[in-house]
Amino acid sequence: MIKNTFLSNTDNASCSLRKHLLESCNLHTILDCPSGTFQGAGVKTVVLFFEKGLATRNIWYYQLDPGRSLGKTNPLNDNDLAEFVELQASRASAAEGPVTKKSWNVDVRAEDGRSLSSVEADLSVKNPNGGEAVQHRSPQVILDEIAALDAESAEVLASIRHALSPDEGALL
Repeated sequence: MIKNTFLSNTDNASCSLRKHLLESCNLHTILDCPSGTFQGAGVKTVVLFFEKGLATRNIWYYQLDPGRSLGKTNPLNDNDLAEFVELQASRASAAEGPVTKKSWNVDVRAEDGRSLSSVEADLSVKNPNGGEAVQHRSPQVILDEIAALDAESAEVLASIRHALSPDEGALL
């Protein structure tokens, strides 16, 4: 288990370690875990699966999504990992892992077959099957919505003030 920022940091230590890992080990699987998976980590983490001796050619990524927030009172369990374990087992007998909404393959070799340098090999988790792109509203649309909500709030406050104020001539 390691912080997920290791996969893309550009500092010398991270680059050297990534380069060494890619050249001297077959980093075959990266399991992307949501925050709260590991007690005390406080950050998103990844689990790296590798075999010493062969250079990395292809990495299979799996993005773990148990469908709930994880933490001390709601820990990761065997059921959460069942799909990963099943897919990982099928990946072990193939050159590439299965491609699903939560898993994909990345070839880490350059076009000429050489292993990419550690800086070129940004290993960060970027799911190409991540679903639809988010459509962001324009700032003007957001400001108009805020103004409309403010006007609605002002009307509600005015009616509450009116309801709370004593009628002229009435006794309390």
